[in-house]
Amino acid sequence: MTTSTPDDPIIRLVDVHKRFGDLVVLDGVSMGIPRGLTTVLLGPSGTGKSVLIKHIVGLLEPDAGEVWVDDVEMGRASMKQRYAVRRRFGMMFQQGALFDNLTAGENVEFPLRYHRRMGAAERRRIAAEKLALVELPEVYDRPTSALSGGQRKRVSLARAIVLEPDVVLFDEPNSGLDPMTSGTVDALIQRMKEQLGVTFVVITHDIVQAVTVADWIGMLSGGHLVAYGPTETFLQSDHPTVRAFLSRKLPEGT
Repeated sequence: MTTSTPDDPIIRLVDVHKRFGDLVVLDGVSMGIPRGLTTVLLGPSGTGKSVLIKHIVGLLEPDAGEVWVDDVEMGRASMKQRYAVRRRFGMMFQQGALFDNLTAGENVEFPLRYHRRMGAAERRRIAAEKLALVELPEVYDRPTSALSGGQRKRVSLARAIVLEPDVVLFDEPNSGLDPMTSGTVDALIQRMKEQLGVTFVVITHDIVQAVTVADWIGMLSGGHLVAYGPTETFLQSDHPTVRAFLSRKLPEGT
């Protein structure tokens, strides 16, 4: 396996192992996620991408190994420390996970109600600001059920950044979208990283999205991180699993 290590990792996994019964999901995964850049975790369904993310935010503990977020080792952290770390994360879920009984703006406001002490006018101002950032200034009072798939994804992103996190996690952000809308979401992810200066971690099986948005790419297969590094380095990997994946997924000429 050929990997490289970022100079300034905000997250580090050190020889992480995880199994569920007889199923080995992570088998000695080590990696550093660079601060302020976009890292994409690639791999088919069932390769441990979501399990890895749950370790990073402290929802799962490794059977062996360490998970660090800056100077906090999540496996040994107190519950208070874990909650403090989790508040540094925003999450854009695969299906958006919006509340259909709320308007678009109320969905974006939702984290502010529980994590910030402020009045209704201030919550609305901040939520409206974040909707404008994702290019949806007009949907604040629109019922969530009236939004298109692409709009739901963008509202979900606005909610993920409303608390101004250090890290935003994306779970299959282009799932269920047509190619044109997927391209719009990819462009938005690129622009948000540049504007906000935060760390993005994207879980996907879409190599086109990976190449479009990633500064670094890692691929999980059989519980192992089989390749990891800057995008250009990853694309030149000679690992057979990476070559097979790229040959099936990447358009000619890319």
